[in-house]
Amino acid sequence: MDLVDSPTADGLPAAVTHPAPRRAPERKRRRGMRKLVLGVAGIVGFLLTWQLLPTIGIVNPAYFPTASDTIAQLFVLLQDLEFWRNVGRTLTAWGLGLLIATVLAVVLGTVIGLVPFLRRATHTTVEFLRPIPSVALIPLAILVFGYQLQSALLIIVFASFWQVFIQVLYGVADVDTVARDTARSFGLTRGSRIVNLVFPTALPYLMTGLRLAATVALILAITAEMFISNPGIGRALMMAREANQWTTVYALVIVTGLLGLVINLIFRVIERRSLSWHQSVRGEEVL
Repeated sequence: MDLVDSPTADGLPAAVTHPAPRRAPERKRRRGMRKLVLGVAGIVGFLLTWQLLPTIGIVNPAYFPTASDTIAQLFVLLQDLEFWRNVGRTLTAWGLGLLIATVLAVVLGTVIGLVPFLRRATHTTVEFLRPIPSVALIPLAILVFGYQLQSALLIIVFASFWQVFIQVLYGVADVDTVARDTARSFGLTRGSRIVNLVFPTALPYLMTGLRLAATVALILAITAEMFISNPGIGRALMMAREANQWTTVYALVIVTGLLGLVINLIFRVIERRSLSWHQSVRGEEVL
């Protein structure tokens, strides 16, 4: 606001305010438009390259159809009821696996993170289990559960669990020592300290872990359908490959990419809304 002296009825100057120009919203709007234009340009460039590669014969169009043929087949799939059933089956496995992994990771991560002895005792075990590829568990999952949804859930939960668990461990460990001692000196119960001190500190870490786990869970849900033959997008993709329906294969690949994009955007919005009070989110809004 700008201050300007203006005479009053008794002849004394008075401060008159004039609104300052709002430059920040304009900069934010221009930056958003620039990102949108660059994003659209990138997609158009990708599609043009894809269209040209099989058209001019650099790759065999029998195994790598043009972008136009693939997109046309995608619109055909969108009118097929079975396609939407497969999407629902994939998302069901994804959602169940992510939910189970998140609950286990939050509970175990909080308990282990709050007890230094448990953290030291489990450190070696965690570092041993965490790098194991989830697809390596497919034979074990089939042996234990057969070709059922439970086999896919085992793989999804194992892969997603570590994304959240490690973040929760870091979040619980990041609680300020002075704040913890102050809470104890004021006689707060353990439950009150967890709710009012540990949870707000660990929440940014938890939301990051959830966003990462959501993407990993989708990847493993589709992978499980491809190799365990559970109903879903993954099995539909493998059946199209075996039938040499390559336009359908690439159309389904596009669908998996779009699902991943939508899931990531949704969890980013949830993260920003739940952390609107946090300095990292406020910093993004200012910059």
